[in-house]
Amino acid sequence: MKLNELKPAAGSKKTRKRLGRGLGSGRGKTAGRGQKGQKSRSGFSQGAGWEGGRSRLVMRLPKRGFSRVGTVFQLVNLDDLNLFEAGTTVGPVALRERGVIRHVDRPIKLLGNGELEIQGLTVQVDACSKSAAHAVRSAGGTLEVTLWADEEAEGHEAEAAAAAEPDADDADAADADAAAAEAAPAEDADEETT
Repeated sequence: MKLNELKPAAGSKKTRKRLGRGLGSGRGKTAGRGQKGQKSRSGFSQGAGWEGGRSRLVMRLPKRGFSRVGTVFQLVNLDDLNLFEAGTTVGPVALRERGVIRHVDRPIKLLGNGELEIQGLTVQVDACSKSAAHAVRSAGGTLEVTLWADEEAEGHEAEAAAAAEPDADDADAADADAAAAEAAPAEDADEETT
C-alpha cells in the first residue's frame, strides 16, 4: 500500500447532481423543480408540518394544560439510609455505590418513607421533605441540603426556633401580671395598718 494508491471506500463518495446545465443533461431548464408554483421559487423551504400554506395541524389543535417541567429529583427514602453504618457521611457517591441512585450528577431528594434506624448519619442531598429532615435530626444526624424543594422544609428550623422563644406580647403580659400580684399584698397591708 502506497500513498498514491489510497482511495475512498466504494460508495462513500458520490458525484453531486448538477442542475440547470442544458436540455441534454436531463435536468436543464427548470432544474427538476417543475413549472410555476411556490415550490419552484427560490428561497422556498418546506419545514416540518408544512401543509401547502394552510394552517398547520399543530396550530389547529387546542392547547390545554401546561408543559413546564421542574427539577427532576432522584428519590431516596429514609429506609434506604439503613444500608449505611452509624456515623458515616451519605452523599451522592455513597448512594451510587450502594445502588440507591443511578446518577451522581443529578439532584437528590430525601423523602420520609420508612423508618431510620441508624444513628449519627451525615446526609448530603439537594432537597428533602419536612418529615425526612425531622427524622434525620431526631436520630442524632446532620442534614446538609443545597437546594430546598419544599418551602415548609426550608423554614423548618426557623419555625422551631420561633416556637422555642416566648412571644414578646406574652412576655409583656406575664410581667404585668407579676407586677399586679406584687402590688396587691402591699395594698392589703396598708388597709390593715389604717
